[in-house]
Amino acid sequence: MLQHTKSWRLLLMLLLLCAALLVLGMGIGSEGFEAVWTMQHDPVTRQIVWDIRLPRTMGALLAGGLLGLAGCVAQGLFRNPLADPYLLGSSAGASLGVALALMVSGTSISVMSIVGYLGMTGAAFVGSILAVLLTLTLAQGVSGGLRLLLAGVIVGVVLGACKDVVELMRPDIMQSMQSYTLGTTAAIGWQSCGIMAVALAVCLLAAWSLSRVLDGLALGEATARSLGLPLGLMQAALIAVLALATAAAVAQTGLLAFIGLAAPHLVRANVKVRHNRLLLLSTLMGAVLLASADLLARWVIAPQELPVGVLTALLGGGYLLRLMHRQKSLGGLGADGK
Repeated sequence: MLQHTKSWRLLLMLLLLCAALLVLGMGIGSEGFEAVWTMQHDPVTRQIVWDIRLPRTMGALLAGGLLGLAGCVAQGLFRNPLADPYLLGSSAGASLGVALALMVSGTSISVMSIVGYLGMTGAAFVGSILAVLLTLTLAQGVSGGLRLLLAGVIVGVVLGACKDVVELMRPDIMQSMQSYTLGTTAAIGWQSCGIMAVALAVCLLAAWSLSRVLDGLALGEATARSLGLPLGLMQAALIAVLALATAAAVAQTGLLAFIGLAAPHLVRANVKVRHNRLLLLSTLMGAVLLASADLLARWVIAPQELPVGVLTALLGGGYLLRLMHRQKSLGGLGADGK
């Protein structure tokens, strides 16, 4: 009963934080909050708020939610607290897709037209999905957890090397690729928000409907099979959710470290709940983490910006190092006590 109450409190707190970050995102920029107060009378400031700041902040919330959901699914599916959304090679596939798109277009990201940007987004999405399919092919299905993880590592390394070869062949795309690999929310518009919102709704509903499978897998595959469900088919559906959520996020924002890994950990550190609630809380936690990092990236050295992926790596890595140190200290105390 206590955990039930705590989960509702955490849910409410995360929703309020999302709303607060959305409001703050409308006011952070070169014009400050003054643009929010004057946008009703000034078409320029209205465009700044509604067409640049608001979709960017909304996009950060959606992308963070997708990565938080994907991380929760990955950790439950593989019964590994260190699993993250990129472990099936999706990030390497997306990077290779972007590199190939830039090589073909011969144009840097900063001056690409709208059509060109959509082509880059589509290339990242297709590359991510194809990388996951290649991983599944090498692993010969979804049933072998360790084999699947090893296949993901191999695919990630090989596709990463292919991306490096493309960059060496076309050195002029390296600067553009850097902005993608560092992660950015600056290019998110309303269309990108719409794509991510649809993907998040589909993935969250599908994952929630499969939450019993994740609960069973947490106790071992034998327990999951005892539920009388077609485990192989359910695992394939969860991998599809993982692939779609990750691909939809990285196609719009590039590579953002630690969001999908840290979000479920932060939720579990506060409440102990089953996956039907853990999935939603991890989604909201991921949204809060990325939106917060995005606001910091826009504010720390304003009017210039830090790459948001750098901040997520620093903050997420610092949190996980602290968590590891804390667990080691607690283990040491326990051993001494014995």
